[in-house]
Amino acid sequence: MNFFYSKSNDEVMRYFNTSEYGLKSNDLEVLKEKYGSNILNSKEKKSGFRIFLEQFKDFLVIILLAAAIISFVSGNKESTLVILIVITMNAILGTVQHLKAEQSLESLKKMSSPKARVIRDGQKQEIDSSQLLPGDIVLIQAGDIVPSDARILESYSLMVNESSLTGESESLEKISTVIDDQNLTVGDQKNMVFSGSLVTYGRAKLIITSIGMKTELGKIASLLDETEDAATPLQKSLEKFGHKLSIAIIVLCIAVFFMSIARGVALLDSLMFAVALAVAAIPEALGSIVTIVLAIGTQKMAKENAIIKKLHSVESLGCVSVICSDKTGTLTQNKMKVKQLYVDKRNIDADKIDLNSKIEMGLLRAAILCSDAVNINGQEIGDPTEIALVNIGHKYSMVENKIRNNYPRLKELPFDSDRKMMSTLNKIDERDYLITKGAPDIVVNKAKYILRENGEVEIITEEDRENIKTANLEFAQLGLRVLSFAMKELDIARDLDFQDEKDFIFIGLISMIDPPREESREAVQNCIRAGIKPVMITGDYKVTAKAIAKEIGIYKDGDETLDGFEVEQMTDEELLKHVEKISVYARVSPEHKIRIVSAWQKLGKICAMTGDGVNDAPALKKADVGIAMGITGTEVSKDAASMILTDDNFSTIVKSVIIGRNLYSNIKNSIKFLLSGNTAGILAVFYASLMGLPVIFAPVHLLFINLLTDSLPAIAIGMEPSRGNVLDEKPRESNTPLLDKKLSIKILIEGLLIAVATIVAFYLGFAKGDSKLGSTMAFSTLCLGRLFHGFNCRGNESILKLGITKNMFSIYAFLLGSVLLYVVLIVPLFHSMFAVSDLTLLNFLQITLLAFVPTLIIQIIKYIKYNK
Repeated sequence: MNFFYSKSNDEVMRYFNTSEYGLKSNDLEVLKEKYGSNILNSKEKKSGFRIFLEQFKDFLVIILLAAAIISFVSGNKESTLVILIVITMNAILGTVQHLKAEQSLESLKKMSSPKARVIRDGQKQEIDSSQLLPGDIVLIQAGDIVPSDARILESYSLMVNESSLTGESESLEKISTVIDDQNLTVGDQKNMVFSGSLVTYGRAKLIITSIGMKTELGKIASLLDETEDAATPLQKSLEKFGHKLSIAIIVLCIAVFFMSIARGVALLDSLMFAVALAVAAIPEALGSIVTIVLAIGTQKMAKENAIIKKLHSVESLGCVSVICSDKTGTLTQNKMKVKQLYVDKRNIDADKIDLNSKIEMGLLRAAILCSDAVNINGQEIGDPTEIALVNIGHKYSMVENKIRNNYPRLKELPFDSDRKMMSTLNKIDERDYLITKGAPDIVVNKAKYILRENGEVEIITEEDRENIKTANLEFAQLGLRVLSFAMKELDIARDLDFQDEKDFIFIGLISMIDPPREESREAVQNCIRAGIKPVMITGDYKVTAKAIAKEIGIYKDGDETLDGFEVEQMTDEELLKHVEKISVYARVSPEHKIRIVSAWQKLGKICAMTGDGVNDAPALKKADVGIAMGITGTEVSKDAASMILTDDNFSTIVKSVIIGRNLYSNIKNSIKFLLSGNTAGILAVFYASLMGLPVIFAPVHLLFINLLTDSLPAIAIGMEPSRGNVLDEKPRESNTPLLDKKLSIKILIEGLLIAVATIVAFYLGFAKGDSKLGSTMAFSTLCLGRLFHGFNCRGNESILKLGITKNMFSIYAFLLGSVLLYVVLIVPLFHSMFAVSDLTLLNFLQITLLAFVPTLIIQIIKYIKYNK
């Protein structure tokens, strides 16, 4: 049986073979075998050791392992040890990152109610919620967390907050009557309650309809388990780059090996040439450098109220082209606020209420008296709608406690969904008045009189009724919630009766809305300026969502709005055709959110998704960048997200985009620095092989350069300050290659310049036939040349235009790298370990001059090109 909300109590109980006395004890085992337990399952997790081993699947790592084996066989144990340490450190780093992955399902499990009050065998009893079964009769009351999905059999003013599922903050009044409709979303199933929701008022008797993974919460858990983390654009680019580099290295190594054999070089020496080339070609520190630069970016974002959980998401922000944002609490304040009033043919803005107007102040007084909310020193207690009424009173010095003391409540008729009204009897100026608030159409139809501007009471006319209906319609079209207020003199000694709610004096209408955050409009405009399309996805009604979206600039003329039912009727292909035109989605389910994110991703767009509820979690995980709210967000949404906003502020995302774009530029410059240096090493080794020279570098030389002296400038480049015009750039495409033709040419040319200087240094040292001195000279020149080259890679412009002291880290990196190099060259203790020989003062001068020449040439070219 589906659609339990459309079935009567008897039909549902017959379906589960139960009664108002609950399940029978002798049926429990059979039912448990059929339905299982009321718990959330999860897939088996990989062990830490398995994750560690998987780090060695990378082809570049395999090449390094082969290089380590060959070094060991050739007796070069120092190189073998260094290579193995590098590989192991990278594997440990990757394992630690993986083990810090989100624990979404565990948080979902924590939301389950630990105990449940049930009726079994006609007796009330308390059991673990995990033991609940479909057909169980359950009792709930204010303060309880709903233990499982259920149909309401009896409701006693039950109100439930389903914000964790629907994303909407207001408590919903629940009913027990049949709803004759099909395909209703969770938020519209008013005679159903759902696992994980909070009971805020009243009590009810339920029949459990679904447990465990079959509940709405369970479906979200399934989606989370099935949803794979999306690889970021940088990860994809690095993967493609690594694949191409691996092939190139293998081809080069084989070519060098056979060239050496052909020249009559011994087999072991030929292998050492190939090993040297492999070590020179592989940017061993690349993964660590990218991780460190991203980590630095996370610190910058933390200062801007954005906490990054998944490092690579920092860079993803730089190419986000779509932000799918939840409405409530993200773009809006998550707080109802009075917008406009209507009295006697006039609309009045909430900021322009006349304190001297009897009718306007009378409307505010009625609103405060016919409500129960309070605002004590900023602490708001009560229904959000009533809090809005109390707050507008505060704005005009009408404090609720004082008003209610002056006009005491004598009796009341609570609100219910059948009447759609609430009434209180208050003593006003020694007379008893019934004050009523409710749905405008109901109250207006029960009105016999109307309060005029001058305070006089007249019989209401058809024109008055039409004016009120028109005002109500205009408010509704603006997405405003509207309450109608009326009163009548009623002097009775008996209790109030529903029959007393008639022949009212109509006072006016009060409209309210969950207003946009003050900074939302500017943030949305900045998104559009940056080439990012903002999309609103909400559980609210289409009219309200569209009105808010239009106010803050998300919805523009010509855009489309869809609700959940319309999305449900669309195929994936149809959604794909329309998705670029749709700016607002209303009344959507978790499955719809994933489909929307997937559609954008199929179009090649990098999609960010913001949200705060459990219902957002699967889409947050599916999105390229999942952004959860730190204040209002559930633990599940925070766990599923890759980024958390500590201020719940949409505008923080824009600041994060600026940081993300700058970070990608810095990472690209760091990679350019590493690869141009490696190119220099490759060309030098390849030249030595072609010319029949001795092995120009020991593997340990290249590892020293790649891991120590190269790492420092690369990190410094990653800390280059942000440029001011990044928001005017369009997002880069997700398939943009990390190395385009232009960058590859730059890398080759700059690498060639450093290689020439390195080869010259080798010849200077090798002039007297000492290959070790030649190797030491080449190693030192390559190392120092790459340290100088760090200044070239800070940006496109010359160092004079970028500012020498704008990035002090680059200076510190150069100095520290130089110190490390000279310690190896000067201290005898390290000579054997790093295969270097003693150098003279002349040698040091030659090394320094040769190392500086490539940077001098590059800086002159940059100055001519960019400083015109």
